[in-house]
Amino acid sequence: MSQLLNWCKGEGINPSHAVLLKGVPEDTEVSVIEGTVQTIKALGRVRVRGRTYDPVSQSLTVLCECREAAKTEAIPADVMPEGSDSPWRIISPVEVEKESLQHGEAPSQTPEPDTSQNSFFQSSSPEAIIRAVGDILQLTSKPTSDSSSYRRLRTFSGVLPTPLGEEPLDNWLEQARLMIEESDKPDKEKKMRIMESVKGPAMEILQAVRFNNPDTTPTEYLDVIENTFGTTEMGEELYFAFRMMCQHPTEKLSEFLRRMERILNKVVQKGGLPLASKDKARIDQLIKGAIRSDMMILSLRLRERKIAPPTFLQLLNEIRVEEEHEASRRRLNPPKSVHVKRTAAATEIEATDLGLEVERLRSQVIELQALA
Repeated sequence: MSQLLNWCKGEGINPSHAVLLKGVPEDTEVSVIEGTVQTIKALGRVRVRGRTYDPVSQSLTVLCECREAAKTEAIPADVMPEGSDSPWRIISPVEVEKESLQHGEAPSQTPEPDTSQNSFFQSSSPEAIIRAVGDILQLTSKPTSDSSSYRRLRTFSGVLPTPLGEEPLDNWLEQARLMIEESDKPDKEKKMRIMESVKGPAMEILQAVRFNNPDTTPTEYLDVIENTFGTTEMGEELYFAFRMMCQHPTEKLSEFLRRMERILNKVVQKGGLPLASKDKARIDQLIKGAIRSDMMILSLRLRERKIAPPTFLQLLNEIRVEEEHEASRRRLNPPKSVHVKRTAAATEIEATDLGLEVERLRSQVIELQALA
């Protein structure tokens, strides 16, 4: 079984919603990896689920889970990260199956083929075989009664700073809410999955909730965790904080946009802004707060697009493309060093000031000698 399928099985991830990245530098942050892969719109929202170091290539192999099914025809062979000349190779489940067939292996995670299927594979073209494997994968990707179809949640304890190996509150809540939304299992099993992922103070809180009200829903479990360990600000307060956000001195526009989006999501969740107004609020604040990227704002014509603003992913992709163009231009035309020559007049003025200071000190010395 391939590395991708084995890894998905160990993490409890549906392999048809996962891809592997090869050649990722070991110091690359998770947010950068997710932002890069999410530029491939066919994958939808992407989350990093595991990383391992490859000593041969001296780089990381990264497991990513995708909101949408990883369809090979819509996924490029590689993706170019921002500010890098080396692309990351993308390996999808169907690509794994194609390689297995080429090496004479049976497709993984599929029912045992009968005699009629064997004769079909022997007599059909490679294209027909690949198409058949894709159909089988689509069938096997549907939810089953097996508990392995669940999204496995990472650990959360509520301890600050976040211990190594645990998820911060916002990431854990996002994963848990996706698990609740995407699964068709009973609430009892969903609550069990949530309880399995918490420990320490978070475990104590949920145990108290379960003891006092056994009928509490999974969503109410998450609300209790958020209210206990998250921010206590109301929606209006969060919206005010969002409208005060500005770009940091060394922050890229794409980084500022992602930082804005985290706060904006909280604003909407807390009722500080209607969901329908989210795109307009995002582009308004981006224009207002991007005080160090005026030329890029003009280049992307964002002020002219406020009436019909783009979505977050569209905007992020456009900004990253523009940032890559800027980086390329800087590499081709590096800024020249500027040396300021001291003028004779400036030197003469400084010499005069120094002479006056010496005379003042000399006078003070004479006065002290007279007093002595």
